[in-house]
Amino acid sequence: MSEKRYFRQQNPFIVPTTDGKLIEEHIGQASTGTAKYSVAHMVAPPQWSEPHQRPEFDEVTIVVRGRKRFEIDGDVVELSAGESLLIKAGARVRYSNPFDAECEYWSICVPAFSPATVNREEE
Repeated sequence: MSEKRYFRQQNPFIVPTTDGKLIEEHIGQASTGTAKYSVAHMVAPPQWSEPHQRPEFDEVTIVVRGRKRFEIDGDVVELSAGESLLIKAGARVRYSNPFDAECEYWSICVPAFSPATVNREEE
């Protein structure tokens, strides 16, 4: 019998965090060994933020619930539920949820997210 041409993810990899953010990688380097792209479900708590970074991958964010703020090369963009955003590789970006409610979203990175290529700045 030939190998199946699909993969059903039933146990996404839970990325350990120290900031209260939930990250469930469904497809990617940590969960499936996929390097071409990654897909993750995330929930950012109220008042959450990350340091600036300059990723070596494109990232699409799709907000499902709440709002999320992006600082991109000096511009500020805020997304609400139902909106999406593409940030191209090499942009200096900071992600945050400075609001009083959780923000639930999906992230797709091409190539896959990697701690080695996210290039986070020190705070």
